[in-house]
Amino acid sequence: MYRYTKDHAWVLVDSTRARVGISDFAQKELGDIAYVALPRAGQALRRGEVACTVDSLKSSSEIYAPVSGTVVESNGALLRGEGARAINADPLGEGWLFAVELADPSELEWLLSDAEYARYIEGN
Repeated sequence: MYRYTKDHAWVLVDSTRARVGISDFAQKELGDIAYVALPRAGQALRRGEVACTVDSLKSSSEIYAPVSGTVVESNGALLRGEGARAINADPLGEGWLFAVELADPSELEWLLSDAEYARYIEGN
């Protein structure tokens, strides 16, 4: 089950790992994504700090870590050629950004469910 932040990041948890990306709403707002700067494996992230940046033809956006943990993987396919376009084409799948080993699983409680996130973006 996907969980979301009000900053439009998503989290998909598998045991103690969380895969992170940006929502479909966010990629539409950004427009055509041309480049992404990803965190490196081994990097410790705290919830709320800048984890990476996404550059589109419109702007550059910082993506904040939705949960605390250690980066175990970044989606290197996004860095090759026009790979960053996967974020636009499949933001909840092939367009994922990075994965972390969760430091504090209780942080997941602060994230929005699909329904809560849908209500949130409708209200903005």
